[in-house]
Amino acid sequence: MSPEGTVYIGKSIKQEGLNLKLANRHGLITGATGTGKTVTLQILAEGFSSQGVPVFAADVKGDLSGIAVEGEPKDFLLKRAETIEYDDYGFEDFPTVFWDLFGEQGHPIRTTISEMGPLLLSRLLNLSEAQEGALNIAFRIADDEGLAVLDLKDLRALMINLGQRSKEIRTEYGSVHSATIGAIQRRLLVLEEQGAENFFGEPALDIKDLMRTTRNGRGYINILAADKLMQSPQLYATFLLWLLSELFEDLPEVGDPDKPKLVFFFDEAHLLFDEAPKALVEKVEQVVRLIRSKGVGVYFVTQNPLDVPDGVLAQLGNRIQHALRAFTPRDQKAVRAAADTFRQNPDFDAEEIITQLGVGEALVSVLEKKGVPSVVQRTLIRPPSSRLGPIEPDERRQAVQQSPVYGIYDESNDRESAYEILAKRAEKRAAAEAKAREEEEREKERKREERASRPRGRQRQSASERFFKNLAGSVGRQIGSALVRGILGSLRR
Repeated sequence: MSPEGTVYIGKSIKQEGLNLKLANRHGLITGATGTGKTVTLQILAEGFSSQGVPVFAADVKGDLSGIAVEGEPKDFLLKRAETIEYDDYGFEDFPTVFWDLFGEQGHPIRTTISEMGPLLLSRLLNLSEAQEGALNIAFRIADDEGLAVLDLKDLRALMINLGQRSKEIRTEYGSVHSATIGAIQRRLLVLEEQGAENFFGEPALDIKDLMRTTRNGRGYINILAADKLMQSPQLYATFLLWLLSELFEDLPEVGDPDKPKLVFFFDEAHLLFDEAPKALVEKVEQVVRLIRSKGVGVYFVTQNPLDVPDGVLAQLGNRIQHALRAFTPRDQKAVRAAADTFRQNPDFDAEEIITQLGVGEALVSVLEKKGVPSVVQRTLIRPPSSRLGPIEPDERRQAVQQSPVYGIYDESNDRESAYEILAKRAEKRAAAEAKAREEEEREKERKREERASRPRGRQRQSASERFFKNLAGSVGRQIGSALVRGILGSLRR
């Protein structure tokens, strides 16, 4: 077995384990579909939990949910344990909290629009530079005027208000065109149809609830149901990036603790970087680089190491590489790239071995003392102690009802925010304008009565008098029409 203070991974020519003190130096788990990445994620989560480290992981296929119940002694699991001399192998369940953005397979996870901020929201909406600028202006106005922007209806109301005040704010904040606002509103509608309205609102997630431990010191494993969420990959990637940024912003500096405060598994990591603008990738790189000092380890899980940008890849010290296939030039490039990232073992060719690995077998290189990567070793991954495969719906419901956050997030609330405040402003403005029109009508009526009471007399107008009077009337009608369009447009926009 691995020495104390490590997470047991499996056996090569020796027992392989992840050093807890260096587990916040991040990691990478890669491999083709069906090569065992999910089981590797499962056994790492089990190991961290046993060592008192909370875990957050997305369950893309539903298979990871089995970690909440005790495993079954199947022959192939027992044989693997015997092969790697895993003498302490047994079966147990692990403390698990299930989450779901849609609130169907776990506790709802919510945040507010204000908390997400314009940068991530622009990424989520896939906005152009001009549209992102307009969104930034909207957020700035909301901040300056104390408007709480909690959910999508608040943001829609704010964008309408921004259009109403486009002339008013031009000098202080910059120009915003109605076409830009219309484009953002259409993107918000698409986002709502994808189910994102479930994500935005209150009560918002308290990051501390992802970092719980049991009374006997085991870390809770937080499982995000992502099978439905993956139908909206942009929402999935942005949500996980938001969660990572929240951890970075909220947690205090702890340097290099004896073990991580939280381990964060980012499955299907390629979705984060696909078509991401350079500025966003640079920010992700910055967060990954700095968040380790907050005691958070980030582990990217993806099929191909080329999915992760070089600047991020360079910061992932712990590597587990499952089999890759080399049928195409890009596949061959991925194999070479994966092999080149390891500290080479003189006993075998890593590039060749990567294509020969069996299911549940991987090349493993972890950080040793002073943060130096170990020589890569061909490793048999240990079998999981929890169930291999998904849990039943009844078991999931029972786990949800017994979780430490049951009743905290399950019911949403909708307090007064930007939508209600701006609606009240619009009502007051409409009432004031209606009152002004009534007073204007009364004044016109009074003048008509005055004219009717005067003695009648016929006066001839000269041609020039008629011309200038008609001209003045025409100009007056144009100005009046413009003012009316401005007032109605202000209410409408």
